[in-house]
Amino acid sequence: MDFNVKKLASDAGVFFTRAVQFTEEKLGQAEKTELDAHLENLLARADSTKNWTEKIFRQTEVLLQPNPSARIEEFLFEKLDRKLPSRTTNGELLGQYMLEAANDFGPGSPYGSTLIKVGESQRRLGGAEREFMHTSAINFLTPLRNFLEGDWRTISKERRLLQNRRLDLDACKARLKKAKAAEAKAALWSEEVDKAEHELRVAQTEFDRQAEVTRLLLEGISSTHVHHLRCLHEFVEAQATYYAQCHQYMQDLQKQLGSANGESFPNTFGVNTNTGAPASPSAAATLPVIPTPGGTGANSLEPDTLKIEEVQPPATGTRKAKVLYDYDAADTSELSLLADELITVYTVPGMDPDWLIGERGNQKGKVPVTYLELLS
Repeated sequence: MDFNVKKLASDAGVFFTRAVQFTEEKLGQAEKTELDAHLENLLARADSTKNWTEKIFRQTEVLLQPNPSARIEEFLFEKLDRKLPSRTTNGELLGQYMLEAANDFGPGSPYGSTLIKVGESQRRLGGAEREFMHTSAINFLTPLRNFLEGDWRTISKERRLLQNRRLDLDACKARLKKAKAAEAKAALWSEEVDKAEHELRVAQTEFDRQAEVTRLLLEGISSTHVHHLRCLHEFVEAQATYYAQCHQYMQDLQKQLGSANGESFPNTFGVNTNTGAPASPSAAATLPVIPTPGGTGANSLEPDTLKIEEVQPPATGTRKAKVLYDYDAADTSELSLLADELITVYTVPGMDPDWLIGERGNQKGKVPVTYLELLS
């Protein structure tokens, strides 16, 4: 019991001495032992590594899981050392809803069959996202977390110990200085000076030893950078694979939808996805040719360019379209357009898919698909 009381008293005395030394240094009333330049540079580099690693880690977490509630849940499961239940991605959930809607509307209907195709693609996109998140969490997030929660905590602990050793050293220097001043004033050798010199030698030894330990740990930051560089390459590889999969899935979906539309509507309406004014289609685009009236056989059919006034809108298949950009007709077969106006458009069999027939009142002519936004 007495030993514990003495130890507590000793610890309290050391803490008080350090606090006094630290305060006097801040007030400029005490000298401070400066670390060598190499160690100072290592400390600055370590602080920079920690700060940027923490920021990259946090933002990568947000990238992989934008939902803050989900991130908190993952954190709690990890701290409790429990396996996180499988979570459906947004893409997989959207795909599930589309497939259920298709069954409700009728899988054989045009809308239902398209929902099935798009829903399956969304599920594949969601699966690719899940794999990307899983791979990135293991190969990139985990190493960064291990550094922050492992190596950096060790470095921080040794730095605090080095700071305490420095404070003890400077406190011993201050006591020795006071003892020598008292000795000179009393004109006799004081045991206090011997004691202060011994304490200073011990403090200097402990400080030097701790500085070396801290230096070795800080020099390991270079190895940390090499390791994180390798992890970064793996993250980029996983991201590239994910986006390549997404691109392939969407290309496959577009082909499926294009094929399906081609079966139902021989010349489907194009969809404009450009954000800037596009170049007009080739001037070589022409209206479909028809047999010359009066021909009796295949060899006697003479193609001729259909006159625009002879084109009639189909009974079904006309749509409204909003003009995105001004367009000046190149010849009498085309229709000039003004941005934001609404026109009626349709296609005819055999027509170049880059063009539609557009009507505005009693005016009629070819119009480029890329200049239009087709409305439902």
